[in-house]
Amino acid sequence: MAKAIMIQGTMSNAGKSLIAAGLCRIFAQDGWRTAPFKSQNMALNSYITQEGLEIGRAQAVQAEAANVAPRADMNPILLKPTTDVGSQVIVRGKPVGNMKARDYYAYKRQLIPVVKECYERLAREFDVIVIEGAGSPAEINLNQDDLVNMGMAAMADAPVLLVGDIDRGGVFAQLYGTVSLLEPEDRKRVKGLVVNKFRGDRSILEPGIRMLEKLCQVPVTGVVPYLQVDLEEEDSLSSRLSGSQKEGPWAVDIAVIRFPRISNYTDLAALEALDGVRVRYVSSPGLLGEPDLVILPGTKNTISDLLWMRSQGLEAAVLKLASRRVPIWGICGGYQMLGEELWDPMGVEGEPRREPVAGMGLLPLATHFEEEKVLTRVEGAFGELDGIFAPMSGMEVSGYEIHMGRTEISGGRGPEDTAKLTDYRQEPEICRPLAYLMETQGDSKRAGADGWNRGNVYGGYLHGIFDGSQAAPVLAGILAKQKGMELKTPQKEDYQAYRQAQYDELAGELRKSLDMEQIYAMMGLERNGQKDGGRKK
Repeated sequence: MAKAIMIQGTMSNAGKSLIAAGLCRIFAQDGWRTAPFKSQNMALNSYITQEGLEIGRAQAVQAEAANVAPRADMNPILLKPTTDVGSQVIVRGKPVGNMKARDYYAYKRQLIPVVKECYERLAREFDVIVIEGAGSPAEINLNQDDLVNMGMAAMADAPVLLVGDIDRGGVFAQLYGTVSLLEPEDRKRVKGLVVNKFRGDRSILEPGIRMLEKLCQVPVTGVVPYLQVDLEEEDSLSSRLSGSQKEGPWAVDIAVIRFPRISNYTDLAALEALDGVRVRYVSSPGLLGEPDLVILPGTKNTISDLLWMRSQGLEAAVLKLASRRVPIWGICGGYQMLGEELWDPMGVEGEPRREPVAGMGLLPLATHFEEEKVLTRVEGAFGELDGIFAPMSGMEVSGYEIHMGRTEISGGRGPEDTAKLTDYRQEPEICRPLAYLMETQGDSKRAGADGWNRGNVYGGYLHGIFDGSQAAPVLAGILAKQKGMELKTPQKEDYQAYRQAQYDELAGELRKSLDMEQIYAMMGLERNGQKDGGRKK
């Protein structure tokens, strides 16, 4: 059976996901077959495995860091918030329904055997399991039937590294308070403390570290600096969503609508990685400005977020930009908004609605929400595109689809009628398929068109559409050329190679700041050999 290490935090966004990813990379570099695990994740940022199952994006990132394929066992429970008090519950990669928090709290007891089965399956195959907790183990009101923090540590018999966030302040109180609130048996599982996101001279911390170790009777295993690696964070708390993280000047300015229930914002990561490109998230008309491209990303609740955008005046602002030929691109829920009508008579997104909700009217489409969720991986190519991005026609794309709606040409009109359709400005433009895709999983290998394009309006269900080696740099180059500019530094490598380099950089930083000898010892592994049944390559 595998040896395990568990990363818990004093709070959400203390840096657990990033440290877990870095450790996955380190163990993989050191020759151990490594897998990530998080029993329960709450996130709107998800990923579809090769088997067509849905897991949290953080575990997919950690699997990629470990050089293994993501699978549903790595995140057996995923909660996707639909309201302030309820979530869609996904178990072993498939939705089982929407539940209010109180109902799920009672239901989750039934999931303990599921978590155990998934973990043990991984433990039989891998040498090392890097387990990530959720929130804080000191949330004492939730300790009963815990399956994600100390309950999981006990199930896996895993030593725990407790991570505190010094950037928010009060890190010594965070760590000491958390340890003090733990039950005696749980306190024994904490084998190391980590001060994360530190900026400055470590020597200034030393008196506090010595006192903390004395009070907690636990060593400080490392002080991790505020890392600048470009890897995905938990969606709702990501600093990316507060605006652009780059310094100017920019050749290209891309505005992304920050919906209240934004999901899979990592679709824009490939664009964010390009030099000379600014990607910023906006939540009011005053922040929208004069971008070169507007992107409507995915959302867990399309209708609710469309009505929010309408109430904020953002819809009118986007329509005004569209009328001036600024390109608009919708992904998944954002694509559904671009149409004329959204139907939800069964209440898939909330209360049933007898009448349709009007869409933005930029594409001649109607979306009908259905209870069956589409989960699939696909590959293919852009169709014959119109508008500014016509040079991207035929370019290869791949990714995955996650949605609960069926989108078609509205009013019963079929594809043969699209040449007759005009946009809302009454200019004759053909409505064309955005891409032609084929499933890459299962035996059916279904194929067909996905999404539509009319003039400078583009939309489709494909997540990861910009992740290939060409799409993001070509799109950005087109936008820059439109302004008579060029991107200063061409992309030197494709996005996947860039991600791999970021994992290596993360691992290198953690090797310098964490006591890896101490971590190997607490796990019962020898750093350069085998011990207690370890199966090193």
